[in-house]
Amino acid sequence: MERPAWAPPGIDISVPSVSRIYDYYLGGSHNFEVDRQAARRAMEFMPGLPKIMQANRAFMRRAVRHAVAEGITQFLDIGSGIPTFGNVHEIARAASPEARVVYVDHDPVAVAHSRAVLAGDDRTGVVPADLRKPKDILGSPEVGRLLDLERPVALLLVAVLHFLEDTDRPYEAVAELRDALAPGSMLVLTHASYEGIPLTEEVAGGAVGVYRDIRNPLVMRGHEEITGFFDGFELLEPGLVSMPDWRPENTGPLADGEAPEDPYAFSGYGGVGRKA
Repeated sequence: MERPAWAPPGIDISVPSVSRIYDYYLGGSHNFEVDRQAARRAMEFMPGLPKIMQANRAFMRRAVRHAVAEGITQFLDIGSGIPTFGNVHEIARAASPEARVVYVDHDPVAVAHSRAVLAGDDRTGVVPADLRKPKDILGSPEVGRLLDLERPVALLLVAVLHFLEDTDRPYEAVAELRDALAPGSMLVLTHASYEGIPLTEEVAGGAVGVYRDIRNPLVMRGHEEITGFFDGFELLEPGLVSMPDWRPENTGPLADGEAPEDPYAFSGYGGVGRKA
């Protein structure tokens, strides 16, 4: 198996990674054959997986613009993955040139790639750390340099919490991060769920099984369980909803020839909360 020039040394390119699979779904080029194979296997059960990822990104962009409109210019993106077009710092900067962003991921390829893309940008930083260990994130030099935790921060947990099993204590991790943030901070969150998928749970479970087989279990939670992550935050209108339903920018009737939103886009949930 040939190692691409961009692959950091020491990476085992025979093991699939969720951030590289996500990159493949979004049409990116920073994935290996082993990632593509896993992605194609999952898509045999759920052919709409790329559509779900696109809905995720579109939700994230709307939420970032909303945060900037509310005066927030600091962003902490945990589980940020491999930078793709329209990433958090690009969206935030377009709305506010002063925006500062810290990206956090535990995948070495995502970290190395983020550093390469962001080299020379002194208002962004990259932290190699895991959501399961909030202290490592909050105590990192990059967070200390770029974010003023005495002022509101937008915490992004987009398509990451469903990779934490209950034994990883995900609610405690989110609470620890919340407690470190100033009042007025926002939580931007999306999460996979069987609810909304245009398939039976049995068929969709085949795709979930692929993630389990690559030792990155995908934990599907229901609406009530996902709402629990907003403990200590006030959910903003319209609440925790399917991603295209969160403050859509195009609310008029469909133009001639315009296709309705793909049914897969309505799989899972997204929401934004504000810390009182």
